[in-house]
Amino acid sequence: MLREPQGDARQITDASPATRGEAPMPKSGGAASARRPLVLLVGGIALVVVLAILPLLAIDIPGVLPGPTYTPGTLQLLAYAMLIAALALSYRMMFGLAGMLSFGHALFFAAGAYGLGMTLNAFAPADWPSGLIFAASIGITLVFGIVLAATVGALALRVTGISFAMVTLAFAQAGSVLIRRNPGSATGGDEGLSLDIANVPESFVGVVNTRNLYWMALAVLVLVYLVVLWVERSRAGHVAEAARENELRVRVIGIRPYSVKLLIFIVASVLAAVSGMGYLLLQSGASPRIATADFTLTILVIVVLGGVGYRWGAIVGGIVYTLLDQRLTALAGSDAIAALPDVLRIPLSEPLFILGTLFILVVLFLPGGIAGLPQRFRTGRKQHPAEAEETADA
Repeated sequence: MLREPQGDARQITDASPATRGEAPMPKSGGAASARRPLVLLVGGIALVVVLAILPLLAIDIPGVLPGPTYTPGTLQLLAYAMLIAALALSYRMMFGLAGMLSFGHALFFAAGAYGLGMTLNAFAPADWPSGLIFAASIGITLVFGIVLAATVGALALRVTGISFAMVTLAFAQAGSVLIRRNPGSATGGDEGLSLDIANVPESFVGVVNTRNLYWMALAVLVLVYLVVLWVERSRAGHVAEAARENELRVRVIGIRPYSVKLLIFIVASVLAAVSGMGYLLLQSGASPRIATADFTLTILVIVVLGGVGYRWGAIVGGIVYTLLDQRLTALAGSDAIAALPDVLRIPLSEPLFILGTLFILVVLFLPGGIAGLPQRFRTGRKQHPAEAEETADA
């Protein structure tokens, strides 16, 4: 993330190269900088197109994917990875842009999943077509997510720092307890909530429609990315970034950081709820685990693993973490690991141990996360993503 120049530094930054006593920038360098947004746009569109046609291809990567890309098992794994990436991207906007360390982001993911599931179970007027009930249930869940996010954010943002994190943690714990208590047999308790498919479109039901669920997950990821991009480049995004760096200075110039932070909190939470609704459709149900603080910590690890300073780092971190989590679990139970000596078999049979070790190594040796590797290779040194604007906007 790029810090806003302050005081005289702003004047120096805005001055021409000749004024700063430097050689003028070559025209070719300026042209390259002008072409960069177009290259990123074309590259992003091309990547989305490739991901969209992936279910039509027969790409098999042994050890990474459970089978060819057209098989239901692989498509479900990739769809789940994209939904987790969308969730991580929404958390990255809250944490990386506005500097709000929340321990309760999983609450809104669970609100989307459980909210849609319970609405589909309870809201079913007999004279309404199933498609209209499905659309109305999504709308009701979105309204519920907005109200919940506004309530939690309005209370939590009364404090800052670790106190803010503890307030969000308290709300998340309350939500988790409420789900497990199963009031009125609405949440399913420890067994989780099953999806009532009576009012769900047939194109989203069954293994034969896994391809459609994959495209749904891709659409959710693209939607979340576009909203995050729009918010970060808006005036509210710039104010939130400035408040993260120096909130007192923002107050001095007459801007209320509380309102902007609340807006960022609500948008990020609603995007998490949208990801939760996609999760419910993909998994045909929801489990209490997605409401716990541990799940929020997993999302935080994903964001740091991918790179907090990079928007696409959350996407890379979500996909890499999900694939590692799934494949390491299969590896831990393999005969190859069982045949190893105890000194190797015991740690390698614990996927969380391997993931934790990987996270420590990334934090120690890759401050910019996985997304910071290209910049580090170009510069040949450890460069934080905040040092270059173009890498932070990638």
